[in-house]
Amino acid sequence: MSGSYYVPETSKWPALGSAAVGLMMIGMGVVLVHGVGSLVLGLGTVAVLAVMWFWFRDVVIESRQGLYDAQMDRSFRWGMGWFIFSEVMFFAAFFGTLYYVRVFALPWLDGEGAKGIATLLWPDFTASWPLMNPPDSSISGPRDIVSPWQLPLVNTLFLVASSITLTVSHEALKEGLRATARNWLIVTLALGACFLVVQGVEYYEAYTHYGITLDAGIYGSTFFLLTGFHGFHVTVGVVTLAVMLGRILKGHFSRDDHFAFEAGAWYWHFVDVVWIGLFLFVYVF
Repeated sequence: MSGSYYVPETSKWPALGSAAVGLMMIGMGVVLVHGVGSLVLGLGTVAVLAVMWFWFRDVVIESRQGLYDAQMDRSFRWGMGWFIFSEVMFFAAFFGTLYYVRVFALPWLDGEGAKGIATLLWPDFTASWPLMNPPDSSISGPRDIVSPWQLPLVNTLFLVASSITLTVSHEALKEGLRATARNWLIVTLALGACFLVVQGVEYYEAYTHYGITLDAGIYGSTFFLLTGFHGFHVTVGVVTLAVMLGRILKGHFSRDDHFAFEAGAWYWHFVDVVWIGLFLFVYVF
């Protein structure tokens, strides 16, 4: 294949993937708005996972057959780079929402700024963050907030440590030290799993002890949208790295040919950086 560019056969996976994602998004929207539709959401999620499994399986088979050259490697790298950029924009929208609410909307409702006339809506409202008392009395705010210096700090340490262990694993793989790469990747997976367990405990405490729910005003909704979507991305990262571990055990990677592992590492480091932003702007400030 030297000097050529591999063009795969016509594939059904892009169309099926788009349909699966659309079904999942419809289900998620119905669940968030109406509280029903979990069956549609579940079917969409299963469909997305099935498409990913079979599509990536085909890519692995083609790679193992030696069909990919340097041009294909660049295509994969650019593709992964643009995918992570799209994820950056995804979270930027939520961080932008948080910024808009805290810097503009709440002060306006309290009579400050260029649109301070909005205070006429709820004249007795006093702006503060976290917003414990929403201006609309029909909405109950949270009873308390999650302390950043307990479970969120523990999770921050887990993710920072996981980036370090994953880097060690990657460097070992580049040196051909397969056993070392395997062992440090297992440690990374354990840290990622610990993060998800701790976040589950935190969510339980938020719901049962602090009254933080999606219905607890703007603070509750932004809290769960930001941390919830991040938790979903951590789950995807754990699954991705688990697949990379399986491929290491099968001997798929070499010192110079392991972009799948590298792409998974890029994604994991991105997820870690997003969490640092969440820890600072959702929990601390």
